[in-house]
Amino acid sequence: MPTETPMGAGVEAQLQMLEAMLRIRAFETAANQLYLSAKMPGLTHLYIGEEAVAVGVCSTLRVDDVITSTHRGHGHCIAKGADVRRMLCELLGKEEGYCRGKGGSMHIADHANGNLGANAIVGGSAGIATGAAFAAQRLGSDRVAVCFFGDGALGQGLLYEVMNMAALWKLPVVYVCENNLYNEYTHFSEVTAGSIPARAEAFGIPTEEVDGQDVLAVRAAAERAVERARSGGGPSFLLAATYRYHGHHVGDIDRAYYRKKDEEEHWVTERDPIDLLASRIGDEFAVAQIRERVEGEVADAVAYALHAAYPDPSEVTQHVFA
Repeated sequence: MPTETPMGAGVEAQLQMLEAMLRIRAFETAANQLYLSAKMPGLTHLYIGEEAVAVGVCSTLRVDDVITSTHRGHGHCIAKGADVRRMLCELLGKEEGYCRGKGGSMHIADHANGNLGANAIVGGSAGIATGAAFAAQRLGSDRVAVCFFGDGALGQGLLYEVMNMAALWKLPVVYVCENNLYNEYTHFSEVTAGSIPARAEAFGIPTEEVDGQDVLAVRAAAERAVERARSGGGPSFLLAATYRYHGHHVGDIDRAYYRKKDEEEHWVTERDPIDLLASRIGDEFAVAQIRERVEGEVADAVAYALHAAYPDPSEVTQHVFA
């Protein structure tokens, strides 16, 4: 969870990061069950397996720093401090949701904690994050903006337009590419030509590749990038190698037609970010206590959201501007 100042990487900080990852995992597991039991409308895209990226990056941010998210954005939202009860209310279309039930899974925003919102357009939030960084610079603030996006966004022209501007104006923005290997159902190597880091380096933006399953490695890289941005050094580009355990969206059970079962098994059994950090901490009792607490927290939030009220029908045109 974010704090007023970035955490160190001691045992206490590791336990906090583990708690945040376990909270995301419990939330996503619950969201999957809500969808499969036909209690949740629409689709949602799970972040299971990628938790270390969101938590590692957001653990270096202040509450007033901002992020932009993706259609796979629950992890970013929780890592930046969102309340799981309000998030579940949003997923279920309830009045107490972050967007009063109108945004759903792919459009959650939590401005109080600096989350400018998820975005269902591939690469769509790159301009928002860069604009937020420009605003911070013009206002004389030392706030930093972080733009999360998937490898699929590497084919979007908007990303390169804003990286060009960010480099020219030395904007305080960090671009975080979550490369989970697949653009929906196609391996990134089939649609992404050349070197990924070279795309940012062409603008003179410092880049760093990091193991996206190692939350401490992600945190260390993010800390360097955030400090560069906060001190006026301009943008950075982080490439995090990660993996989503579920398919493209919830309910996508048969994944063998686009990725091998043994590949998935390797990431689940050998590269799980929660297991890697728990093993490093080495305190099984503390880990079990945290797991039990966050799973209970999410279970209570699910029960609450299921019984929460829907918005009044009179609100249907509220916040509609076009």
